[in-house]
Amino acid sequence: MRYKISHALVQFGGDVILRDVNFEVHDKEKIAIVGRNGCGKTTLLRLIAGDISMNNLDSDEECGITMAGKQEIGFLRQVNFTEKDVTVEEEIKKVFEPVFACEKRMRELENEMKTSADKQLLREYDNLQSRMEAMRGYSWQQDMETMFQRFGVALEDLKRPIGSFSGGQQTKVAFIKLLLKRPDIMLLDEPTNHLDLPTIEWLEGYLKTYDKAVIIVSHDRMFLDKVIDVTYEIEYHEIKRYTGNYTAFMKQKEEALIKQEKDYEEQQKEIKRLTDWIEKWKNTPTKVAATRSKRMAIEHMVKIEKPRHFDTKAFHARYVPRMESYTNVIHAKNLEIGYDTVLSKVSFLLQKKDRLAIIGENGKGKSTLLKTLVGELPALGGEFSFGQNVEWSYFDQQKAVQEHFREDQTVLENFWEEYPSYMREEVRSALGGFLFSGEDVEKKMGQLSGGEKVRLALCKMLQTKPNLLILDEPTNHMDIVGKEALEQMLREYEGTVLFVSHDRYFISRIATGILEFSESGVKQYTMSYEEYLAEKQKEIEISGKGRGMSQSARYVSGNDTQNSVGNEKHNQHQSGIKTDADVPTLTDVFDKKTYYNPGKIRSRLHHQLEKYEKMLEESEEKLAEIKMQFMDPELASDYPKLMELQNALDAEEKNQESLLERMLETETELAEFEED
Repeated sequence: MRYKISHALVQFGGDVILRDVNFEVHDKEKIAIVGRNGCGKTTLLRLIAGDISMNNLDSDEECGITMAGKQEIGFLRQVNFTEKDVTVEEEIKKVFEPVFACEKRMRELENEMKTSADKQLLREYDNLQSRMEAMRGYSWQQDMETMFQRFGVALEDLKRPIGSFSGGQQTKVAFIKLLLKRPDIMLLDEPTNHLDLPTIEWLEGYLKTYDKAVIIVSHDRMFLDKVIDVTYEIEYHEIKRYTGNYTAFMKQKEEALIKQEKDYEEQQKEIKRLTDWIEKWKNTPTKVAATRSKRMAIEHMVKIEKPRHFDTKAFHARYVPRMESYTNVIHAKNLEIGYDTVLSKVSFLLQKKDRLAIIGENGKGKSTLLKTLVGELPALGGEFSFGQNVEWSYFDQQKAVQEHFREDQTVLENFWEEYPSYMREEVRSALGGFLFSGEDVEKKMGQLSGGEKVRLALCKMLQTKPNLLILDEPTNHMDIVGKEALEQMLREYEGTVLFVSHDRYFISRIATGILEFSESGVKQYTMSYEEYLAEKQKEIEISGKGRGMSQSARYVSGNDTQNSVGNEKHNQHQSGIKTDADVPTLTDVFDKKTYYNPGKIRSRLHHQLEKYEKMLEESEEKLAEIKMQFMDPELASDYPKLMELQNALDAEEKNQESLLERMLETETELAEFEED
């Protein structure tokens, strides 16, 4: 176990935020913390990071935080850098200060060893080399540049002052810095914010294979499903651990809730039966003992708590457009979008009741397209037009969150200010449709979370009853309940929707079509998100086969007849027609002028076997060296180093298994060849 919190109480003033928290982190676990906005998820991260302390440390109960050895904890904080004039490269190099110190000492030792044969110097040098390898000190420059490119930041931006970046870009730099630091426990608060889909998909793979622990707070359900293996839920100030990803957690919770409801109902029936019996016979002298017995049975029951349900209803107001549009809602042809220069050229057709998702890499013009359509930016070329009777409303999540308002104004007052002709009950009804019920409408604007501001902005926008919704990242800042409510509302909405989103789960639930922005241009897919993913996979496979065919062509004699047949097969394959070209044959690669050489094949197989045998010997030596390091008494209490050695041992044993399998395959192939 890396880290453990026992029976923690966290409160601010007199308000309890977290009660009786028991939380554990084991080895390489990838842990999600989920719950409604304001339930205490970020508070728990701050407790783990050491920013705040437990409020019951002085109590008599067993409580506290324990760690296995020294655990380095890294926290991705949603804050900007204080040193604005420092370049990005200088800021990130702070991560590698231990590497630079190690390098400096190694240079000093090299100079000393030129004039001294002291074995102690050599031992220290060897230890420093091992440390450098463990810290990836020999590849720090490459790691830094690779990470920057993965996050879609140009290498020339390394020389820019950090203050010249936007808040979102600075968060990216902080994220890169944290990943390069490689802490034992990584704390991530909404890590997919400000990232495009390709970067999110890369991050999923990186975190899944990260050889240390990761704790994530996120409302991105697909991201959680792909990365995590343990889920903690915070509800009613308490925390509960579930094994598995987000979908597994939801299934377990639903099953537990059904069981609790059933058990509760059965217990209540039994209590009623006993109570009725007591009431009936309590004044009968011959039943006094039996009455007392049944009363004690009720008192000694372990009471099952009535299941409590959060208000998970959808945005219940049904938004019917004021008028119906014609079939064609937006038609764009070679529309050039951008600010000073053209970012992309776009052609697409949006028809009535379509829900078209705009996806792709950042910086290609997704939000710029929406701003161009609503007139905030001029088109740089091409054309677009709205169809007849189209009435649109535009939602920009940045404006919704950053909107200027009086902080002491209530939600109800803010809404009423925009729609003064509404009666009070109409205002409450409209707000209730977006989960502002009861006392929520009296909440001060300055107290609203980002998700609540988004819900309020959507509520106000929909009062105009448009037949076209143009939405830019509507689910950013929303918690999962809010997202699910919006999904249901949009599926029932009778108008048309054009939206930008990086939330793949949301896209898969809503979209009837995809407009993809990529390096090769903008392409429209009139299909669901799942069908789009299958189509993209098919395109990749076809592209791969095309590359394989061009490689094979190098070995073909080059006669025109064969080339024309190959082209015909390739064209059929591209159009989706199944042909013999799908199954590789010798005639696809060899012709009359290519000869079969058994001696060459035999030599290749023997050479391959010798190579694997040598690699196996090297692996055995490496394993022996790792096992010797385990016996070093100085490492007995160095948990991080022991973990590092154990990981190296596991990796090398897997490598051996792979080598042995490949050796066996090669030996089998050689034996079959000799028999033939």
